Amino acid sequence: MKLDLTADHYLELMKKSYSLDALYLLNLISEEYDVSVLTEGSKKIKAIYNSLVRKGMITNDEKLTTLGLDLLEFVRIKTNKKFIKKKVARSDFDDWWEAYPTTDEFKMGNKLFKGSRALRIGTEKCRLLYNKIIDEGKYTKEDLIGALKYEVKMRKSNSLKKNSNDLSWMKSSEPYLNQQAFDAFVELSRKGAVQSAGPIGSFDI
Repeated sequence: MKLDLTADHYLELMKKSYSLDALYLLNLISEEYDVSVLTEGSKKIKAIYNSLVRKGMITNDEKLTTLGLDLLEFVRIKTNKKFIKKKVARSDFDDWWEAYPTTDEFKMGNKLFKGSRALRIGTEKCRLLYNKIIDEGKYTKEDLIGALKYEVKMRKSNSLKKNSNDLSWMKSSEPYLNQQAFDAFVELSRKGAVQSAGPIGSFDI
């Protein structure tokens, strides 16, 4: 798609803090260009890519979200209208997805625990797995979110006690659901039990 921006487009993009670099990268992704070639060769481009993920323009697996598609559609049309993010109805899965850590890097107090991988991956596959689990009737939305928050909180607490990133041992979202890794934490979450700082889990992406 050719990007033919007007002054109105440019002004609106600047108001929303969308750089032209980010817009161009978004356009490449929409055309299914392998942007990993660019991100691996440039820290700046990698940072722009990560900003598109943070702003909800693309998913972790390089797919445009509704918001990303809307932005490209906005700059394609000759208009002086403002770019307005559409409000979409949230689902139970969206609430669970938002609660899942994006990466294994986190800060607790003044202590930064560096990470090395994405934890939130495979949005649509996770949506299917999540809905399947709920449909089976054994667990509720509250069970899944409660168990997730419990495990994340426990791992972060353990990290502080051991001075070692325990969140890096947490499964990424797809195997987490596929293997029902939450099962051990559902009852603990319901009871609000306190866990020891012992290491748990395995490194599984």
